[in-house]
Formats: sequence, structure tokens, C-alpha cells
Amino acid sequence: FEDVTFTFSDLDHPTLKNINFTAMPGTTTAIVGSTGSGKSSIINLLPRFFDASVGKITVDGYDVRDFKLNDLRDKIGFVPQTAVLFKGTIRDNLRFGNDNATDDEMWEALRVAQAADFVSKLELGLDAPVAQGGKNFSGGQKQRLAIARALVKKPKVYVFDDSFSALDFKTDIRLRTALRTYAKDATIFVVAQRVSSILDAHQILVLEDGRIAGIGKHADLLKTCTVYQEIVASQLDPDEIKKSRELFTDFVREGGVS
Repeated sequence: FEDVTFTFSDLDHPTLKNINFTAMPGTTTAIVGSTGSGKSSIINLLPRFFDASVGKITVDGYDVRDFKLNDLRDKIGFVPQTAVLFKGTIRDNLRFGNDNATDDEMWEALRVAQAADFVSKLELGLDAPVAQGGKNFSGGQKQRLAIARALVKKPKVYVFDDSFSALDFKTDIRLRTALRTYAKDATIFVVAQRVSSILDAHQILVLEDGRIAGIGKHADLLKTCTVYQEIVASQLDPDEIKKSRELFTDFVREGGVS
């Protein structure tokens, strides 16, 4: 993102203002901020649901506006806040991410997404029916299936728009631990309401009123960014932060993930 400003109509009242950062392959960039701070606007600019009003966004050095739209979106696995499943089967839904996915690839994605356990217990497994909107699955199951669909795609960029909010704490940690290995060469963006989900991010963007109020790792922002301090204090006490980090470290160690 190079000096990106975005507005729906009035440049005097932009939704995003002077956004500058770089997200490298093999890293996770988390985005936090209050409602209306511009979190969703940033990630919606990546697949060109909207275009920057000022400045530019580049992928591998190329302006996103120079890509054919389908080519750009093929590089991105996007998991929205509200999981969307289509009527058909689990196999149909996963192959929406990759038409040529093998059964082994689909099961691998399901394992990473922490969905393999409940899918394997279904009588028809991958061929189990999915009602319109996924109404025959719980919120957490739908979210994990939507994540698996993005994983099957194996894109260069993953965008998780508050996609872990429907998961319980331990499932969230297991998924993020497995994702470190599965998507180790990809660029990952995580928009989060829950601070515990992004304590391990390589960089955290803290947004306030469409501007970057702070950027850095969790420990650094706790020292330097008042907005981040307030967000953390509203959600976690020091003991909870310590417990979250210890649990994540334990899961990484058990999984052999560096």
C-alpha cells in the first residue's frame, strides 16, 4: 500500500487516509480497530471490490489495476466475516476454490481448517449435502468449511475477515498453528475483533478514523500505541494475554511448527 487514500464520494472526508505498509510473503498482517476505522475498506481494496482514490496498491511490484480482474482474484483466497456456503455437497463447495482439487487436497485443507473431524463423521463425508447457505451446519462448522475452501485454492494471498470469531479459543489456536505450515509461503491478512487471535502476527496495523495509529508487533504496540493499549485492555487482562501466548506456544511446539 503506497500512500493510499480511499473515499466513497468526498475526498475531504476519506474512509482511509495515507495508508502505507508492506506485507511480505510468509508473514501475517493483522488489522485491528474500532467499528468504522477502515479495516474492511483495506481488505476490500486488495481484490478490487473498490479502487484506491489516491495512491496505489501493488502485488509483486505491479499495480493491482494492471491485472485482469480474474487473474488478480485468482491470487487471493478471501474468507468473509459471514461464511457463505452453496447448496450442493461439501465436495462442491471446496472445489469452488479449486476445480481440480483431489480428495487428498480437500482432506488436507479440512484438517488445517479443523473441519476434518466433523466431516469424517458424516455418513457421506465429502459428498454430504450442504443446504442453501449451509443452514444444516453450525456457525463454527460453516466458518471452518469456508476457510477450507480458501485453503484448497492455495493462493498467494489469504484474507481472513474476522473469520475466526465463530471458533472457540482452542480451535482458533489449532487452526492458526496448522496454517503456519500449510501457508508458510503465502501473505496472510487477518482482520480481527478478538485480540487473542492476532498476538502472534508479524505486524499489526492499528486503525483509527481511517488512519494508521500504530504498526508493529503486539509487544511493541503495547508500549507505543495508546489506541492498541485501549483495545487490549478492553478485552484481556495481563493474565489472559500471558495464557493466550503460552497456549499458542504449546500448540506450536506440539505441532513441530517453527
